[in-house]
Amino acid sequence: MTSPAPDRNRPIGERHVKVWFRFTPREGWLPYDREGLWGVTVGPDTARICNVPFLQDGVAEGDVVRFLTDAHGAHWAAERVEPSGNCTVRVLPVPTGPLGRSAQAVHDRLAPFGLGGETFSPELPLVALTVPADADLPAIKATLLRGQAEGWWHFEAACVTDAWRAA
Repeated sequence: MTSPAPDRNRPIGERHVKVWFRFTPREGWLPYDREGLWGVTVGPDTARICNVPFLQDGVAEGDVVRFLTDAHGAHWAAERVEPSGNCTVRVLPVPTGPLGRSAQAVHDRLAPFGLGGETFSPELPLVALTVPADADLPAIKATLLRGQAEGWWHFEAACVTDAWRAA
């Protein structure tokens, strides 16, 4: 399988590498079995992830991962070695809901919390968000739950911390 669209542009700088993650595709979801995330090298076989994952669970922007480099020069994630404390949350607006298919409306609803993120594509307005470790986790969770209950979106917490679980 190929990597999911869009292919994120390479960040500026020599120390950036694409780190690939392999996973089993979920039934009824996107058919991809890998995702490439940009990272800044922090050691010969480690990188700090620089963007939020759309598909890979258990990793967040800012985490440090160890990678193995294959014979073709591709860097494959082996393990997370240093969590950042950030969380990854994915939000998909309900097409028939009050926000329609608008990824921008999702961003607008969550903008007061200062969350950074990306949108998968106009065809699939999946929004992947980084929730910083020092964010107002109870208020973010309450907003996500309210939005889901009111039919704005579906969401999943793809990488969370103990603080998120306790909020």
